[in-house]
Amino acid sequence: MKSFIAKVYITLRSGILDVQGKAIEHALHSLDFEMINNVRIGKYITLNIEAQNDGQAKVFVENACKELLSNPIIEDFNIEIIEND
Repeated sequence: MKSFIAKVYITLRSGILDVQGKAIEHALHSLDFEMINNVRIGKYITLNIEAQNDGQAKVFVENACKELLSNPIIEDFNIEIIEND
């Protein structure tokens, strides 16, 4: 078995109102950062995985995202797998 690190980025799907992002955008504008727009807030998760290869590790993490880590109705996720030396 090899050891891998998974980096998971979870964001709201486009078209879903990001209330937290809008609040931060408004605060940034009030601080004279009008050049910053379309703020979106998400989650970043790291996981250590034991698997035969990076493909198997990715499948494990995809299943974890679908079953627990993300809400598939309103969120998308991207996974980066890195072999842990």
